[in-house]
Amino acid sequence: MKNQDNQFKKVISHAKEYGYIVQSSEIYDGLGAVYDYLQNGVELKNNIRTYWWKSMVQMHDNIVGLDSAIFMHPTIWKASGHVDAFNDPLIDNKDSKKRYRADVLIEDYAEKLLIKANKEITKAAKRFGDTFDEEQYKTTNPRVVKYLSERDRILQRMSKSLESSDLADVKELIEELGISCPVSGSKNWTDVKQFNLMFGTKIGASAENSMDLFLRPETAQGIFVNYLNVQKSGRMKLPFGIAQTGKAFRNEIVARQFIFRMREFEQMEMQFFVKPGEQQKWYKIWKERRLAWHLSLGLGKENYRFHKHDKLAHYADAATDIEFKFPFGFKELEGIHSRTDFDLKSHQEHSGKKLQYFDHEKNESFVPFVVETSIGLDRMFLAIFSTALQEEELENGSSRIVLRLPAILAPVKVAILPLIKRDGLPEKSHEILNTLRLDFNVVYDEKDAVGRRYRRQDAAGTPFCITVDHQTLEDDTVTLRDRDTMQQKRIAIKDLKSIIEQEVSMSNSLLKMIQLSKTKE
Repeated sequence: MKNQDNQFKKVISHAKEYGYIVQSSEIYDGLGAVYDYLQNGVELKNNIRTYWWKSMVQMHDNIVGLDSAIFMHPTIWKASGHVDAFNDPLIDNKDSKKRYRADVLIEDYAEKLLIKANKEITKAAKRFGDTFDEEQYKTTNPRVVKYLSERDRILQRMSKSLESSDLADVKELIEELGISCPVSGSKNWTDVKQFNLMFGTKIGASAENSMDLFLRPETAQGIFVNYLNVQKSGRMKLPFGIAQTGKAFRNEIVARQFIFRMREFEQMEMQFFVKPGEQQKWYKIWKERRLAWHLSLGLGKENYRFHKHDKLAHYADAATDIEFKFPFGFKELEGIHSRTDFDLKSHQEHSGKKLQYFDHEKNESFVPFVVETSIGLDRMFLAIFSTALQEEELENGSSRIVLRLPAILAPVKVAILPLIKRDGLPEKSHEILNTLRLDFNVVYDEKDAVGRRYRRQDAAGTPFCITVDHQTLEDDTVTLRDRDTMQQKRIAIKDLKSIIEQEVSMSNSLLKMIQLSKTKE
């Protein structure tokens, strides 16, 4: 746990030092759980969004995009259930005065049991080698069986209590498990209470004529209320999807873990409309498609896992999370939900407008069912950044900090480095820079020795460095250095664009994603 904390602190520090993320309003001592993306951070964030958009909209004939407003009619949130049901179960520690989500405290306790079970399984796998049967070991080893069954019992009880709004039992479970405050170590807890997460605001020219509104807590409802507009104007036939990226706002009382849980964040969502009865088929398809998207980025298959929901939201008949191994453990990165026809029917009821789909072949109208994929852009940023940040030992005994961002997502693709600041090398460097910047985000760096500049670009995540030297003036060749391998090759200037394009273009990763999806399906 201590190593995880240290690694996470390094992630936060590195993000600030290299122009990725800082706390909002920092010169005024900051604003809790709100962050600003700096020059490199905004580029990485834009690239992640673009890669998602290309894979979701550009690569599908039957998915289109929209951009709905943050301000929406207040009845929308009544229809969606957010006014009545968008709550977190919170508990306070009387001694530390700290507030926590009760369900997160219990889930963290349950996760420790899973970690203990996995340690036993890992030790056994090493002991027995190729003859090891993991599934049999899980069901026969007394310790592993105890850990896993206790974990299941705890999570099932919590889900049942939350579903029935039995908050007294949630507190009782926390006390039975002996869960203590992470800050004070105290077990002196208040009762569990529900807290609505929506931010309220007003719209209107004067106080007496103003209307109470909410900042949207999710982007999905903007898709649902525009479903018929898109379907008719685009002449869309089922099944079809509508994608959207945008800001959402939640008054997270227990905001923590850097940009993992924030009050202002960005979502990338797609709602896929299907015929009633086909939702489970498409739910399974989109689970595999979304995992293939993640795997195409090369962050390591071992860092992902599916987590099926025991407790379903009021609108769902199936739900799974894609969890990622963050520095603080496996946590939700993306949700895939079968939302049934709840949203469209509810908006139809509250608005008095029909939101049905007319099937010309069968000559009948019905409300479509929906399968949702929803990923937090900020969480995806954190997953990529924290995995990419590495410290490695070199053959000469020294070490380097390297940010191994996927090249297609890296903020800056190429750094141009003149060997020295005279003899016409800066002028030649700028000539190359002006040619490449038409296609790539390129920077120029002439300060310090070239070795130090290499290290600086490694830490910033730049995939390639181009060194311009005296030979360049003679034969129009440069040295192209690879961030990950540190190998250097002599390349003709005229070939730079095609070589770099091959490595940083999103096309190859999109093709890889398609192949992964096909093998799953």
